[in-house]
Amino acid sequence: MANWIRVGTSSEIPEGQCRVYEASGNSVAVFNVRGAYHAIDSTCLHQGGPLGEGEIQGNIVTCPWHHWSYDVTTGRTTMSESVGVKKYPLEVRDGELFVDVA
Repeated sequence: MANWIRVGTSSEIPEGQCRVYEASGNSVAVFNVRGAYHAIDSTCLHQGGPLGEGEIQGNIVTCPWHHWSYDVTTGRTTMSESVGVKKYPLEVRDGELFVDVA
């Protein structure tokens, strides 16, 4: 069952940038990659670093603490397809961002 939460607006996130939102107790990093929006868990698997504060190059974000990298379109690390953070479904509705945190 979906649990769509409005987190913000698309105009708040310039291309190539990220914004972190709280949604039902989850820290969600929303990225704008070439006009497409992607939402992943904002906490790095390595030691809990803040992915939403990481450097973004294309669709890859690198954790600022210990440089683990993730594909924001899938949530998977660049080291292994079997390891990753949660990827949240995201919809843009009339410029507003909704994330399914179910």
